Amino acid sequence: MSATITPMNQPETAPDASRKGLPRLLLRLARPFAAAVSGLLLYASFPPRPLWWLALPGFALLGWTLYGRRLRAGFGLGLLAGLGFLLPLLSWTGEEVGPVPWLALTLLEALFVAFAGMGIAAVSKLPWWPVWAAGLWIVGEGLRARFPFEGFSWGKIAFGQADGVFLSLAALGGTPLLGFAVALCGFGLFEGVRQFLAYRSTRAVSRAGVTAAAVAVLLPLVASLAALPLLDDSAEDGTATTALIQGNVPRLGLDFNAQRAAVLNNHARRTEQLAAEVKAGKEPAPDFVIWPENSSDLDPYRNYDAREAIDKAVDAIGVPVAIGAVLTPETGPLRNTLIQWDPERGPVDTYDKRHIQPFGEYMPMRDFARIFSKDVDRVRRDFGPGGKVGVFDMAGTKVGLVTCYEAAFDDAVRDTVVHGGQVIAVPSNNATFGRSEMTYQQLAMSRVRAAEHGRAVLVPVTSGVSAVIQPDGKVVRQTEMFVPDALVAKIPLRSSLTPATRAGIAPEVALGLLGVAALGWATVRSMRARRTAKGTSDVP
Repeated sequence: MSATITPMNQPETAPDASRKGLPRLLLRLARPFAAAVSGLLLYASFPPRPLWWLALPGFALLGWTLYGRRLRAGFGLGLLAGLGFLLPLLSWTGEEVGPVPWLALTLLEALFVAFAGMGIAAVSKLPWWPVWAAGLWIVGEGLRARFPFEGFSWGKIAFGQADGVFLSLAALGGTPLLGFAVALCGFGLFEGVRQFLAYRSTRAVSRAGVTAAAVAVLLPLVASLAALPLLDDSAEDGTATTALIQGNVPRLGLDFNAQRAAVLNNHARRTEQLAAEVKAGKEPAPDFVIWPENSSDLDPYRNYDAREAIDKAVDAIGVPVAIGAVLTPETGPLRNTLIQWDPERGPVDTYDKRHIQPFGEYMPMRDFARIFSKDVDRVRRDFGPGGKVGVFDMAGTKVGLVTCYEAAFDDAVRDTVVHGGQVIAVPSNNATFGRSEMTYQQLAMSRVRAAEHGRAVLVPVTSGVSAVIQPDGKVVRQTEMFVPDALVAKIPLRSSLTPATRAGIAPEVALGLLGVAALGWATVRSMRARRTAKGTSDVP
């Protein structure tokens, strides 16, 4: 016969209490875990994966984590979602400089998602809350695209939708409307599931809730179908034949430009090779040629060898060439410049990059930034921003110019179209980021921009991936990474303006105001509820 001995001062029910405590702990961890997973789903919806649709369950899961939460919980859950999303998405920022700058940037950007999460939690008990929640998401993206240091637009939900069914909405209302539609549909999916589960448990249904869920899911789909005719790749102004040069770089990483002459010679040599192929009838003759950003980090205005190499290459191909160069004036900041080089007259026009990259092309708070990384001293001399919109007239074709990082900014791309661009060129240099996902993320941006403005987009990149994109967002030609190559393609020229181009910032403002107004509504309701509760408690 055995006996169970219970130690003094320990309740006999302790094992039962511990068994009950574990499910409670798991339940408390469920929402934080789900918030992080929702962010991972948003990340997985971005290129190079063709899984755009994962954004929908990502937003649905985010809606579940935030629904009915207090503001402080909404902030924390939003932060976890932002970290789950942006930590892997921006991992390329630490490719050569280590994890500290990557983690610092990610945390800063995730804070915007955290504040959006706090707002979404606040409006989640309002009627038609998926609409207001989607509007607040766009508010968060809009703020992140503008602050600090002129903002950082990487990771806008719209940029993961180049292969998605909602892409046509970019032509209707730009990236804000496209991102709003995806968030709205995802939040609507959660609301639909919530209403279904409520009906199963109580056999009661909220007609307003069911209607809101149905509208949130179906309206973006119907609107995207209705907007499909806006994805038009017809040649309104005829066609032009263009060539993109990808000369490749001598090495990957931050030190690729230590051999600046080699980079320039690679692009000159590949241009001369293309000229020989044209002469032999292997390739059609281009009307103009685009080189990538940083294809000549030797200033051709001050370096005779650089000028001679460019002159020789341009003379061989015999058509205007846009050269990506770094200009080094004796005083003042450096310039990241595109130079239009004519085979007879030499340099005839320039465009200076307007949105320059903080901590990459110029170093704000240099002493403070040095605490996190000694690599700040690689930027010995800051670049300065340009002041005018870039549109080159290249053999009769108006080419709008958007240099690399600028493709993430709505205004930079739209300006080139409003100023007459019939085609958009995005000369880029991604060699610093090796074989990371960065180049595919940037290519997806250019695809969305093509659909948004109804323009063919040309993306020459020093090391790849270079691509020719039709006005409907489809890639018709592209290169591999880290190989010299040239893409020759006939592209449609267009001059009409999409509704998104005409509207400019208006859709973003309107959608943001929806979210902000709802936040005010939720605040007033909360204050009234507190007054009512206080009044009830004061009654004897």
